[in-house]
Order: sequence, then C-alpha cells, then structure tokens
Amino acid sequence: MAKSKRNPVTAKKGLSANAWTTIAVLVVAVLVIGGVLIFQHKDSPATGEDTVAADVLRHPDSHTVTEAKNGKVTVVEFIDYQCPVCEAYYQNVTGKLANDDSGRITLVTRNFPLPMHPLAVPAARAAEAAALQGKYREMYDKLYGDYRTWALQPDGQNVSSDEKRAQDRFDAYAKDLGLDLDRFHRDMASPAVQQRIDQGKADGQQAGVTGTPTLFVNGTQFRPTGNTYPMISQELRTLLDKDLEL
Repeated sequence: MAKSKRNPVTAKKGLSANAWTTIAVLVVAVLVIGGVLIFQHKDSPATGEDTVAADVLRHPDSHTVTEAKNGKVTVVEFIDYQCPVCEAYYQNVTGKLANDDSGRITLVTRNFPLPMHPLAVPAARAAEAAALQGKYREMYDKLYGDYRTWALQPDGQNVSSDEKRAQDRFDAYAKDLGLDLDRFHRDMASPAVQQRIDQGKADGQQAGVTGTPTLFVNGTQFRPTGNTYPMISQELRTLLDKDLEL
C-alpha cells in the first residue's frame, strides 16, 4: 500500500511512542472486531417476517434431534455442517437446548449447505447415510462435536477443502457408531441421499433462508438481537418457555 509523504494530522506535532502504541492497539482491535462481525454476518440467520407453512419446514421423514412429548413447540434449524457459526450454535445454543430441554421441544434439522463450504455436502451425505442405519443424532453429534478435525484446515482458522481427510473422519465416526461401512459408503453416494439434501435446500429457499444457521420456532423465524452466544441462548430459551406456557 502506498504511503503519503506528509501526514496532515501529525505534521505540526509529533506523537509520542506511547500514543502510537495506543493507536496501533485500537486499530488492531477494530480490525479484529470488524472481521468477526463481517464473518458472523455472512453466515448469520436470515431475516423474515411471515410464518412459514409447517409442511415446508418439516416433512414426515425429517430428522429430529429431540422429540417433544406434548408437541407444543417445534424448532426447525437449517444447517450447514461446515458452517463455523452453526458449530458455535451447536456448542452454545442448540446443543445445550437439545440436552437441557429434551422431551420438552422438538428440534428438527434440515440441510442447507452453502457454496463457500466445500465439505458441507459430503458431511450432509454422511449424516443422511448414518440416518439410514438409525444413527442420525449420533452422527450429527460427531460432525459438530469433532468439527475441527475435518471441517477446518490444520491451522484451525480456515475451512478445509480436503475431502479425503474429511471422509477418513466420517468413516471413523461410522465405525465408532457400529455402522455397516460398505452400506454407509453406498448410501453416501446414492441419488436418494442427494435428493434429501437438495430438498432441504429447496425448502429453505422457499422459507426465505439465505444463510445458516436459520431457526424457526413454531413456523416463525427466530431473529436474535443479542451479540453473544449466551445472550442468544437466553433469548431462544425465553421464547420457548413462553410458547410452552400457552
């Protein structure tokens, strides 16, 4: 980057070393915070106003992470398995919800792989293939719980495009879950599994989804205002408690 020969701000009076250090720290902080906000905005939940029809959000064969006994509250989450924000939601919001409120709410997950995540579709295939052997929830937990070993590059900062390394991890999960590995591979490559992924994407687009994660509570999109995951988790829990009381 070219530098100007004369700084009009400091031309009349030089700044001390401490002042320059303070400015440098502030600039770095702004860049970091700005980068985080931009990153989160790119993958953040979309916005919408209308209630979406139940048969668009959930099909009879849609996968559930938890199933409510009373059926009063259904949360549908459109996910991308390689999306870093989806993984953060799993760790801080939806995963806690599934563990703490199992039996009180129904949590449905739908596939919505994004183009910028090269391993999102292979991971979705792994989840769908595991579901055909009755192990959807277990594979869902493996993919997000062990996210960094397959979804990120070795530096731990950027998303990976190494499909072989990811497939090795998926195979390891399948073995841990006692799946028939040959069938797992066949199902992953099957048109039926790809059709389920495509259907999730199509339904999400019809519902107005443009990013992940996007959540709907009883058909209405959840639009958090908090800027930390604990705040978002509390907003969601408050909303669910209100609906459970109705």
